[in-house]
Amino acid sequence: MDAVFHGKKITGILTVLPETESYFDDEIGNYNFPEKQTKRLKKVMGFNKHVLAKSTSTASDFCVQGLNHLLEEKLIEKKDIGAVIVVGLSPDYFLPQMSNIIHGKCNLPRDVLCVDMPQGCCGFLLGLMEAFMLLDCMKDKKIVLFNSDILSHKVSKHDRNDYPLIGDLTTLTIVDNSVYEDNNNEIVFRLLADGSKRDVLWIPAGGFAMPSTAETAKMEASEDGNLRCLDNLHMNGGEVFNFVQTEVPPMLTKMFEDNTVSKDDFDYFLFHQPNKFMLQKLADALELPYEKLFMNIVENYGNPSGASIPAVITSNLREQMLSKSKSMYNCCLSAFGSGLTWGAIFMKLGQMAFCDEIRTKL
Repeated sequence: MDAVFHGKKITGILTVLPETESYFDDEIGNYNFPEKQTKRLKKVMGFNKHVLAKSTSTASDFCVQGLNHLLEEKLIEKKDIGAVIVVGLSPDYFLPQMSNIIHGKCNLPRDVLCVDMPQGCCGFLLGLMEAFMLLDCMKDKKIVLFNSDILSHKVSKHDRNDYPLIGDLTTLTIVDNSVYEDNNNEIVFRLLADGSKRDVLWIPAGGFAMPSTAETAKMEASEDGNLRCLDNLHMNGGEVFNFVQTEVPPMLTKMFEDNTVSKDDFDYFLFHQPNKFMLQKLADALELPYEKLFMNIVENYGNPSGASIPAVITSNLREQMLSKSKSMYNCCLSAFGSGLTWGAIFMKLGQMAFCDEIRTKL
């Protein structure tokens, strides 16, 4: 899918982090592999620590705390909200929807539209696309886009392939109709999918196709030597790596050509954060300078699924996003993963009202 949008702007981003941090070195004893072998992964993959939600916390808890923070700090007002969009794979319940839970707990006006989107790695791109389309109907209203997951609850702690990667955090992104000073805020969007490879990143049990039972909860040694059950998330790392290296560079190269831009025209490349090794290889394939493509989210927070890109922004570009000295920054936002789905957005970022991180006790 290709789309072009005009007159839309991100005016604020907030990252909500749990207080619990777990270090890779402290988890080595959980895995059924030699310690020396496991430690080699730390440098290659960029493992250091990840943030984890408490077992009693839900994704909506982080969303509600984040929105209440914005309301209390008067960074947004209830009357200005036209819709809340919640993107993630960690619903509190099958019913009601996450967006309605947030709506009720934050006592939002009845005319606020509630939308849920069950999407993973490309969730920020898809959430922005939905927000852009809704804004065409809402004129002076703002959209609150939540990207929230607590996928550590669905990963085996004895799975060296998957557990060190996962990070639980939530981002809130405010999007509205805005015209830049130079009146040039065209936004270019492209999204591709290959559902034939849907099972290289999945949770086999827990849905209607395979309900969770005592049998699906049994931990067993897999072919790769890790312990996991059918209720656990699992990623075929080799398949995902090959997919990213094969599909993402030509997609972006084609977007550059189609839009008559060069990679040198971009100030930053803000990518989904699977792991440091994959990002380095992707940067090398595209011949992108490392200083323009941040790779530090996994080592500090873990891979936060659809919240990766906004987390990259609040963690690395706060001063740039709040600065008034430069009008805007040309950015390429790209994500790839579950689905399998991959895509990118070319847009300007900057002049935000806020770009912050907060810690919670959740």
